Amino acid sequence: MKVSIIGGGGLVGSCAGFALQCGGVVREIALLDLNANAAAGHALDIMHGSPSVADQRVTSGSYEHIPSSDIICITAGLRRKPDESRLDLINRNTDLFNGILEEVKKAGVKPTAKVLVVSNPVDILTFVAAKKLGLPATQVLGLGTQLDTIRFCSLIAEQLGTAPTQTRGIILGEHGDSMVPIWSSATIGSLPLDKYPGWNNTIADKIFARTKGSGAECISKKGGAGFAVGIAIRDVIHSIVLDQNRILPVSTIQDGACYGIRDVAISVPTVVGRCGAAQRIEIDLWPKEMQGLKASAAAIKPTLDAVMKRVGA
Repeated sequence: MKVSIIGGGGLVGSCAGFALQCGGVVREIALLDLNANAAAGHALDIMHGSPSVADQRVTSGSYEHIPSSDIICITAGLRRKPDESRLDLINRNTDLFNGILEEVKKAGVKPTAKVLVVSNPVDILTFVAAKKLGLPATQVLGLGTQLDTIRFCSLIAEQLGTAPTQTRGIILGEHGDSMVPIWSSATIGSLPLDKYPGWNNTIADKIFARTKGSGAECISKKGGAGFAVGIAIRDVIHSIVLDQNRILPVSTIQDGACYGIRDVAISVPTVVGRCGAAQRIEIDLWPKEMQGLKASAAAIKPTLDAVMKRVGA
């Protein structure tokens, strides 16, 4: 399969390309960016490692790659300016994203193509993409809280000194301030987290606070997150390419079938396979988790309504 990464000249897009190369699963990786030199440079750098990793084609360019792409990953986005409000940033990113969607449509998309939205605000822009691209909603996914989820698990493992690969947990809801940690299903080696030696509510609060602030922490220390985002993107793309049917917290438009949430794109447990979002699964939640998830959906709605008016959809 061929994956085109729009925004491949930037930190997140290039890290996603490198993560996909190391995975050795996709046939071709194309890095697309307005900054053609940056995209070409990253593609060249990644290609140089191919003999030690996998037999893949790594290229760069523009929208001419879209018609032959099986997966289109959109990572392009703008950073907040000094003294700029969150809404102003959302409006600028929406305008940029809407322009990208127009170019993608103009280039021509395979009827079976999957679109993975990474650009922020990811839940808002996933909804916009699903409404404007003309693809079935199941084929348009947002990275959602998959990144928050692996951050969450890594911090639990760091705190308790456990094996990260045996640490399981999930974050649902908005990829943002209203995200919801699902403590009720968190485990270490199949042992419920609340039964693990040394676990307590104080540690839980500390871990979730750091999870929610992880993006800002990376920005303050190194200018932005990249490596873990690339891994989270790879998780989703590999589940599609390999038809793994993994349950991942990706963002999709909700129709009321899961937790009664509808008319927003938000992360719920989703079976991701060759067809995209194959199924959404309603896992048991504690009452406070259910309340938090519904509040998260409600928190997105006013901004979503304003953005949809702005893009005329």
